[in-house]
Amino acid sequence: MVDILAAPQQTKADSSLRTLTAISIAHWVSHFHLFVLPMLFPYLKAQLGVGYIELGFALTVFGLVSGLTQAPIGYLADHIGARKVLLIGLTVGGLALILLGLHLSYTSLILCAALLGLANSVYHPCDYAILSAHMDVRRMGRAFSIHTFAGFVGGAVAPAIMAALVATVGGLGALIVAGAVGPLVALLLIAVGIPDASSADRGSDGAAASKQNILTPAIIVLTIFFMLLGLSNAGINNFGVVALMTGYDVTFSAANIALTAFLGASAAGVLAGGYLADRTSRHGQVAAACFGVNAVIITIIATVSLPTAVLTAAMALAGFLGGVIAPSRDMLVRNAAPPGAAGRAFGIVSTGFNFSGILSPLLYGWIMDQSMPHWVFGASVVFMVLTVVLALVTDRKPAGTG
Repeated sequence: MVDILAAPQQTKADSSLRTLTAISIAHWVSHFHLFVLPMLFPYLKAQLGVGYIELGFALTVFGLVSGLTQAPIGYLADHIGARKVLLIGLTVGGLALILLGLHLSYTSLILCAALLGLANSVYHPCDYAILSAHMDVRRMGRAFSIHTFAGFVGGAVAPAIMAALVATVGGLGALIVAGAVGPLVALLLIAVGIPDASSADRGSDGAAASKQNILTPAIIVLTIFFMLLGLSNAGINNFGVVALMTGYDVTFSAANIALTAFLGASAAGVLAGGYLADRTSRHGQVAAACFGVNAVIITIIATVSLPTAVLTAAMALAGFLGGVIAPSRDMLVRNAAPPGAAGRAFGIVSTGFNFSGILSPLLYGWIMDQSMPHWVFGASVVFMVLTVVLALVTDRKPAGTG
């Protein structure tokens, strides 16, 4: 009798685990694809005969398209089903890279960036819709953290994977292989039978909160906070390799290892940050402390030519502290959101990342074109210091909130 009663519960648990695994793999792909073009900047610059500001413009197109389409894609996912939209996004993103590998030109690069931006806009609305509809509510936080961790891992392994692909199949082959990952994962999701999520699945719990004023001063400040976070990380993520190569005499391989350490440690930091965020209510102070130390570390990297091993260790520590911030960052938004309006609050503040995605490629591309690679790290420090100030401001909330 016990076994009979336990069977449905075990089946549901297995289904939830399968869904979480599949959605996390999709999130891995989204972050992996984010880094494909930046990791090929040295190759693309040589092949296309353009400057870094032109390459940065491609990333601006990516950020602009992703920012403008994220809300409409969320609406579309609610009406035709998140599963279908997610599968389309994986396929479109993959095909964009494959087509660029088959026909390399600057026009194709811009078109590829636009399609990648469109594909990128599906992941958060669709992933969170499916997880929200099908995960055990008692384990929802852990499900979200694993989903976030998978994305960080995707970005962390991208430099090493792209370096290996360039060395084995060349730049064009690297684009095609990296692109093929998208459709293959879409087929995997179909094979494992991920469930759908629509407005019917989600219910109408947010209806009562729809009339609340969401655009509060705290939400506006947090939107700027998210933008500064994006700006502080974008220079290192997208231009760190070329800055280390041109300004510090670091080899392509060593620069990629340092960036991989930075991104990999960030993934580990997310898990540690979740543990820390559950044990403190001073999330702004946690974020400020981590970014304060980060500013010191990146200042050292910007001003001192470090041995490869020390550089890699410094980048890893900076990445770890950056990852620790992520759960506290999300808790700041949760605390600032009016009751029942967390979804819209996260949607608004996340546009700060879209703004940084539009601005940062032009800024850091201009820095590189001015032959100032040290300022890729220097500008990151400036944004980190501003982030520390805003983190402390957002931590000052009225008693009884959050």
